Amino acid sequence: MTGEPVQALLRRLRALQGERAEAYRLLEQGHRAYLSSAPHYDFPRYRQLVHEITVAFNSISREVLSIAGRLQDELARPDLAQHLSRLQEREQEKLQLTARLQLAQQQAQDQPHVDAHQQEVQELKHKLIKTIEAISEILQDLKYDSEEAE
Repeated sequence: MTGEPVQALLRRLRALQGERAEAYRLLEQGHRAYLSSAPHYDFPRYRQLVHEITVAFNSISREVLSIAGRLQDELARPDLAQHLSRLQEREQEKLQLTARLQLAQQQAQDQPHVDAHQQEVQELKHKLIKTIEAISEILQDLKYDSEEAE
């Protein structure tokens, strides 16, 4: 029975998702500080934060892919590995949307008279919410499928 090794890997995945959430919180906090430094933006500090967050996300992604590989190859759980592949795709989408949103927020702040910037911020926020919902659904599916086989 592979139940315990699978559950250990999924506990690690939950911890990694917590690390991702914390990294996003730090990124958002840093971006708010960056925007508040207008009009003389403190870009070097923000660039350093983005670098550190990128390193953290890359490390998390590598470990999630490693977990997916173990689920697929060692533990004969391709169903769970597939959820992790989908999760990684949505997390990548979330990161790209977050970067685009932050740029749009700066443009909206720098050019408040340009309605297109405000509209873009709202559209990106909506897309980000939908992506976060998709991530939550994948994690729910993963939880359900992992419990079903115990």
